[in-house]
Amino acid sequence: MIEEKKATSEKAVLIAVISQYQDEEKTNEYLDELEFLTLTAGGVAVKRFSQKMERPNPKTFLGAGKLDDVKDYIEQNDIGTAIFDDELSPAQLRNIEKILDCKILDRTNLILDIFAQRAQTSYARTQVELAQCQYLLPRLTRLWTHLSRQKGGIGMRGPGETEIETDRRIVRDKISGLKKKLITIDKQMAIQRKNRGRMVRVALVGYTNVGKSTLMNVVSKSDVFAENKLFATLDTTVRKVVIKNIPFLLTDTVGFIRKLPTQLIESFKSTLDEVREADLLLHVVDISHPNFEDHIDSVNKILDEIESADKPTILVFNKIDAYTHKTIDQDDLVTEKSKEYFTLEEWKKTWMNELGENCIFMSALNKENLEEFRKKTFEEVKKVHIQRFPYNDYLYTEYNDKGESI
Repeated sequence: MIEEKKATSEKAVLIAVISQYQDEEKTNEYLDELEFLTLTAGGVAVKRFSQKMERPNPKTFLGAGKLDDVKDYIEQNDIGTAIFDDELSPAQLRNIEKILDCKILDRTNLILDIFAQRAQTSYARTQVELAQCQYLLPRLTRLWTHLSRQKGGIGMRGPGETEIETDRRIVRDKISGLKKKLITIDKQMAIQRKNRGRMVRVALVGYTNVGKSTLMNVVSKSDVFAENKLFATLDTTVRKVVIKNIPFLLTDTVGFIRKLPTQLIESFKSTLDEVREADLLLHVVDISHPNFEDHIDSVNKILDEIESADKPTILVFNKIDAYTHKTIDQDDLVTEKSKEYFTLEEWKKTWMNELGENCIFMSALNKENLEEFRKKTFEEVKKVHIQRFPYNDYLYTEYNDKGESI
């Protein structure tokens, strides 16, 4: 693979546009997330730049004046990387790189880089590599910096085109090889899923960093890697869990995120097949996050894309131990109580009340309300199990200490 220009430092500036599709509040939320992504990737965000525009500039994303401001800051503070919150077109990447003269990343490239760091198994690494190649293919021309000073003329155009076309062919061949490799692995995974028999399958889904792996460890008594960073888990983990004599398979899946690159959804198709084939979804939500409602919408959108939105689902509001809310002081002029002032009890009286028994509030880390979670999961698993194994009625009977049925 062709080597890109390396950053001179791990310091980065974050850049976004406030447009008619994304107001200032939403832009700040995305930049907060982009900063967390940068930290997860090993960088440090030192400055944010945003500009109000009707839509991003098709040539340079930002306006010329704002881009000059970014350039001045980068040069004065020895910044090695500029990270844009939206996916940049190949033309935008080339033009911005010429002006800023530093490493340019967009949100997609940053997420792909994190995935590449986090992938542990051969399967996950193959999926990430395919996504990277698909992202790289239309952007190859910007990597040929040794040709950037050529002014054209006799004997100059041909070799450059030949080198680029050769490299494109290499990447296309690699994409084809990776797809064939994934098809083989997909068949193996499908056989593995088939070999699990007719056991009830439960999948943990949710936004990244909401505590799915922690919940998996607590419920299945396993040791899945969990960390307070985005995309800590990329590899699908399946564990057998037994609650009150009924066994079922619990799957921990990759976390979702807003503006998830389409290349990743495609390359992680087999991982998402675990969600498609699940009988029950446990949609884990970090209720301590101020934008958890947006996270729910983002996950539901992706579930809809993979035709899994209509599956039986329990909303698991996790991290209640970390939940905080604003308090109203006497000096505050608050005419109507907004969401940031809601207590957990007040949240339960909102749209969450309509969910009825299909939601639970808990803390996987502190095992708070864990038994209630297990009971609710058991009830939903039992519904599927009874339909699948109606003759195993003895499994559904509870007994007291004397051995008498309850």
